[in-house]
Amino acid sequence: MIGPWIGGALCAISTSVAYGGAAALYGIAVLGLLSMRTNTRPERQPGSHLEQIREGIAYVWNNKIVLGAISLDLFAVLLGGATALLPVFASDILHVGADGFGVLRSGPAIGAAAMSLALSRWPLHRRAGHWMFAGVAAFGVATLVFAVSRSMIVSVITLAALGAADMISVYVRRTLVQIVTPDAMRGRVSAVSGLFIGASAELGDFETGAVAQLLGPVGAAIVGGIGSLVVTAAWSRMFPSLRKADRLDVM
Repeated sequence: MIGPWIGGALCAISTSVAYGGAAALYGIAVLGLLSMRTNTRPERQPGSHLEQIREGIAYVWNNKIVLGAISLDLFAVLLGGATALLPVFASDILHVGADGFGVLRSGPAIGAAAMSLALSRWPLHRRAGHWMFAGVAAFGVATLVFAVSRSMIVSVITLAALGAADMISVYVRRTLVQIVTPDAMRGRVSAVSGLFIGASAELGDFETGAVAQLLGPVGAAIVGGIGSLVVTAAWSRMFPSLRKADRLDVM
């Protein structure tokens, strides 16, 4: 949570200092990985690597709960990339500078951390599908409010709400995917999920920047919020099995 805020404070001093600090932290992480001595090699599964990849993709495609959960999160993240717009919002719309950008960037993390603590205390056991769709819809609504806000306080609150809503969606998606996937397929399905979700975040930043070039940053954020709501409504009709998914402890 404090990382983005520190980054903004360092940018206020010097961008070179900010990037140098990030590079130093990556170096420490690499040294930590190199110091690991535990054997983490997994047991080899029968069949070629290509065959295993094909089986993983085929399982995701044929299991509508898994496919719906992964693709819902994928398109919501792809369209709702408000965090990519934070630098221009901080400088040109809210006029809060680098320090304010650091605070804005911390907003989603604060909301996600608070929601994760709440979920650890009051976990979701029933109506999993409804909670996931509600989380994505709330993500879209928070993005829309952020787009039209001209108050620093309101913007930080909406970004925190955005992070909290995203945490609900991620919580349900990851739990559902683990529950409905057999042990033998879980690694491959998790790899497919990670690939698609990770790529959607990067592509979402690109899409948001491209739309901002045409409509401006406010227009891009509005398009992202509306897009998340449209995807929520469409996926609710396209994947009724996901919408009707109930228990997160036993499926």
